[in-house]
Amino acid sequence: MGKLKIPEVLAPAGSYESLVAAVNAGADAVYIGGQKFGARAYADNPLEDELLKGIEYAHHFGVKVYMTVNTLLKEKEMKELFSYILPYYEAGLDAIIVQDLGVFDFIRKHFPNIDIHASTQMSIMGYEAVKKLEELGITRVVPARELSLEEIRLIRDNTNVEIECFVYGALCYSYSGQCLMSSLIGGRSANRGRCAQPCRLPYNVYKDNSKTATKTTVLSCKDLCSLDILPDILEAGVDSLKIEGRMKSPRYTAGVVRIWKKYVNLYLSKGREKYRVDSSDRKELLELFDRGGQTEGYYNKHNGKDMLLLKEKPEREVNEKLFTFLDNTYVNTLRKIKVTGSINIYADKCMELSLSTDDFSVCVYGEMPQKAVNKALSQDDIKKQILKTGNTLYEFTDLKIALDEGLFIPVKQLNDLRRNAINALDEKILSPYKRTLDTNIRHEIKKTVKVPKADNKLSLSVFCETYNQLIATKKVCADNLLVIKEISFEADTIKPEFWKKEVEKLKAINVKANLYMPHIFRMESREFFEKNKEYLLNADFDNVVIRSIEESEYISRIFKEAGIKRPKFIFDYNLYNYNNNASNMLKELGADRLTVPVELNLNELKEIDCSEMEVVVYGRLPMMITAQCIKKTTTGCDHKSETIFIKDRRNESMPVKNRCDFCYNSIYNAKPISTLGIAKEIKNISAKSIRLMFTTENEKETEDIIEKYIKCYIHGQKVSEDMTLFTRGHFKRGIE
Repeated sequence: MGKLKIPEVLAPAGSYESLVAAVNAGADAVYIGGQKFGARAYADNPLEDELLKGIEYAHHFGVKVYMTVNTLLKEKEMKELFSYILPYYEAGLDAIIVQDLGVFDFIRKHFPNIDIHASTQMSIMGYEAVKKLEELGITRVVPARELSLEEIRLIRDNTNVEIECFVYGALCYSYSGQCLMSSLIGGRSANRGRCAQPCRLPYNVYKDNSKTATKTTVLSCKDLCSLDILPDILEAGVDSLKIEGRMKSPRYTAGVVRIWKKYVNLYLSKGREKYRVDSSDRKELLELFDRGGQTEGYYNKHNGKDMLLLKEKPEREVNEKLFTFLDNTYVNTLRKIKVTGSINIYADKCMELSLSTDDFSVCVYGEMPQKAVNKALSQDDIKKQILKTGNTLYEFTDLKIALDEGLFIPVKQLNDLRRNAINALDEKILSPYKRTLDTNIRHEIKKTVKVPKADNKLSLSVFCETYNQLIATKKVCADNLLVIKEISFEADTIKPEFWKKEVEKLKAINVKANLYMPHIFRMESREFFEKNKEYLLNADFDNVVIRSIEESEYISRIFKEAGIKRPKFIFDYNLYNYNNNASNMLKELGADRLTVPVELNLNELKEIDCSEMEVVVYGRLPMMITAQCIKKTTTGCDHKSETIFIKDRRNESMPVKNRCDFCYNSIYNAKPISTLGIAKEIKNISAKSIRLMFTTENEKETEDIIEKYIKCYIHGQKVSEDMTLFTRGHFKRGIE
């Protein structure tokens, strides 16, 4: 076995009590949220004074603390960010975990000398994206949980950032950061830490109008437990082993950390050959929390029925003996630092007290002793006062006393000496973590962005998922010359060998041709584009619609290597820009045009600069993008892309497409967004263009919808919605 960097066991903490339990159980680091901007808004997140206390507690034992600021921030919230982070930064917070690129940019500019970690909510799936984030200043990435060991090794081999991977706890069905299900159904956004977990509910599954599964938790994953493959994970290059569970109890945190720490130490001391997991420890983990079974996750497989619950949650066994042990040992106690002391009390000299731990030593001086008039000071008197560490984090293992005879010292002076020594030791331990901030940096946050006034001149862009939709769109183009400015189609809408021919047809009618990239760009997508690279380079697309940082980096590289000017980049809405800072960061990442956020309401959209953006005014939004395949789970995989449906308890029918070329599922909203009734309000956000997104519509429906939107948005005519089921999306209600 080659020499490995000692891995970090990273514990979840949804409260101050959980942080203490994690430290007591041996965690190397803890991740925790404060009162704002964390992806677990409903956890018992500590108040500022509690979290500062928790940071100090952890640092006493050399344990790092990472704070989650891993939600998307609205423009008005950016004004709160500086004052929110400042006290934690100055207290020595070790790192901040972020999803929002605008937050990342803000922190790197206003809070130097702190590590910034890219949250799994960023949906990082490839080494090219990691390299780019590394250039920008990210020090650690938490990649998508769906990545394989092979993909993790590629990140390790091609970058220098730390890699943090989930190894235990709940698994989301959707790629993290690519889920709008809770948001669109109930207004509780996972991007804002308020997920209602609709994936845990039962669904009926239909194919060709026939039910293939009844009231099945087909979207509910088993919990991750990768303890058996820990050697593989570490040897793939993972630096930090992340345990999920900020919504769970301090007891859970302590129990899981204790076991994971045990097996990390076993592997480091005994190696792969002698690494074995005891069945008693597996049982103990299930007794702490059992949703209905465990899975090793995606490290060695892309998806699978055996990774899903497909049944009701079982009754949990209660192991009172285990729970009592964990509570008494880790939860309801404070960890102590062992200290040795030496006190010298001599005539005509100031008292001297030295304290030492394994790593730190301090020496303080007190008052000069007096000559005893009545009873002289004894060694027992000194021990009685100096050993009183009370509710501090210190515990004496030895105290050496040098005392001249016939001296007297008031009790208060001995107590003061002890307190001063302990305070000095605290300062010695904690001072390396503390920071101060340059006042000039603080001043910069007063700058604001001026949002342009509305401009009602809009261009029309149409996105087609199917070839029939493309035919319908071109037919409307023939009847409405120069009205539709751009047409986009997905990489699997047309066979790659016909891309160039289709582009030429569109340009012949003065329409720009755009390639819509896959929602997920992993090894399957990379292989697809490598195989069809020449078709892409020669197709002469005007724009490429980008859905991940991997894609922009990949496309830029292959065009540069070929010596060809790349198409312009339109970054899609799932590359989130909820604030102007984020928009600027996306432009720094290569965006020539952005897409208006789909979770902000009309008033919030007026706070950001939408003047160079495209707004989706019609279409079914994908609610989930998943590595799991519902078709494979229910009827088996035949490697044929098609559309099936899932129905919820309200009988809402949600289309599901399995994208076999790229091996992912898209689960769409039951209702398409329609904005014909609010066109005037949409125009007031000052977007540059409007986009119609066609997903499940047939040729006739596509044609009719485009014509209505031309009449409404381009010609200003009043048009009825004429649909029984539609939604305004978040344009009216927004999200919390």
